[in-house]
Amino acid sequence: MARVVVDVMLKPEILDPQGEAVLGALPRLNVTEVASVRIGKRVEIEFDENARNVEEQSRVIADQLLANPVIEDFTIYIEPSPIEAP
Repeated sequence: MARVVVDVMLKPEILDPQGEAVLGALPRLNVTEVASVRIGKRVEIEFDENARNVEEQSRVIADQLLANPVIEDFTIYIEPSPIEAP
């Protein structure tokens, strides 16, 4: 079974109000050395063990369904398959 992780983040030039809210709250936690906070989303997709073109299919899913390409970027990470013990 293939597991793919898709991370979706706002593009750097897009304002991130959630990140700004977290950054503004940090001093109340006595955390004062953080310069920036950006909030995104992580999506995990598990493909059938017989799935083909997992990377290509993941790219289609991320580009057409998970991310808004106008304001968001995404990265895809395919987790290595575990090695079965003899």
